[in-house]
Amino acid sequence: MFDFANQAFTLLIITVVFGELFTTVIVGDRGDNFRFANLLWSLALAVSFLLVVLTAPLCGAIMDYRAEKKRFLFASYLATVVATALLFFVEPGYVWLGMVLIIVSNYAYSMGESFIAAFLPALGPPEFLGKISGFGWALGYIGGLCAAGFTLLVLGEASAENFERIRWVGPFAAGFFLLAAIPTFVWLKERGLPQPVVSNYHQIAWRRVTTTLHELHRFQDLSRFLVSLLFSMAGVYIIIAFAFIYGAQVIGWDESVRNIMFIIVQVTAAVGAMGLGWVQDRIGAKRTYQLTLLLWVSAVIAIWATPQVTALVNHLFGWQWQAQYVFLVVGSLAGLSLGSSQSASRALVGVFSPLSKSAEFFGFWGLANKLAGVFGILMLGGLQAVVGLQGAILLCALLFVLAMVICISVNEPRGREAAQQWQGH
Repeated sequence: MFDFANQAFTLLIITVVFGELFTTVIVGDRGDNFRFANLLWSLALAVSFLLVVLTAPLCGAIMDYRAEKKRFLFASYLATVVATALLFFVEPGYVWLGMVLIIVSNYAYSMGESFIAAFLPALGPPEFLGKISGFGWALGYIGGLCAAGFTLLVLGEASAENFERIRWVGPFAAGFFLLAAIPTFVWLKERGLPQPVVSNYHQIAWRRVTTTLHELHRFQDLSRFLVSLLFSMAGVYIIIAFAFIYGAQVIGWDESVRNIMFIIVQVTAAVGAMGLGWVQDRIGAKRTYQLTLLLWVSAVIAIWATPQVTALVNHLFGWQWQAQYVFLVVGSLAGLSLGSSQSASRALVGVFSPLSKSAEFFGFWGLANKLAGVFGILMLGGLQAVVGLQGAILLCALLFVLAMVICISVNEPRGREAAQQWQGH
């Protein structure tokens, strides 16, 4: 249910509505085809991700030691809700207020992602984690579809003419998250026993994280996978942050087509997460993860080539296809890739994590994810300022290929055994 709830934030605020509203209305085109606006959006997201990099493993260590995953999750949830609701007050020209609120809300949301993922290893045996993670992601995209449906029907398009209505997207996303996450805090149980506080939390966190770093040779497959994840998630975060901005600026789609893309991405992402979650429990998490990377490479090339392919087909056959409709087909492939890759990576970390260190290890998962966000989004932000958004998007394909190459050395059975041995230790 927490996956169901938080999807309203990532979809409406980061991926679709507020990102487009910030770049095209709040900052606007300053004679540079929105390149400065895109750069500011990149910087705001990168700063929020960098804060996660600095704090996620430390928070995870404390959560494991004190058995306080649920309390930390609740704090991140409240912070996300409040900061997201305050986006209502960001008007055209209020650029710095918008950036600060995005930094705070996306930081709190991203920390919550790591906190909720830390519960995963205790929800079932390792051989079922792919299915469990996939179900969670799929339910999340259904939540996103519900949130998007309201936005399409009631709030309308992200434009200057519709600003007085669409500015309510922040309070709506906050309210959806606030209400839909209540079942999590009512029924989800905290596992583990709190250890006595023998020093302050800061010292406890540093001591546990330092111990883990000294013991990393025991978890070599997790370490290698997190490096692979660094590159793959850099590509994913670029797509999440810029796909709908790309549709508005490069494809030039109509509002109706953008609305259809809302639905297509959510449905295909849910199918991808659920379907490959079942596949993962049969062929293994590593193979499933590599399969999702192949899907991503195909999707990125299709995104980049949409205008050229449309023009070529029209020239050869005398047709009158519009790039925006071809882009809907591409969106299906991207949706399948999105849901399956995020679910597979979360489940693989769960397989490699001892129960007694689940929050700490998912803190490192959060670190790798958000360091990827800093790295990927800043690279794309700078690159698009030079060559434009369409050419810069090819960076994602390179990132996914690098992730595939690094993942070759990951040995899933050995990583699973290391987690079991540590738990016994």
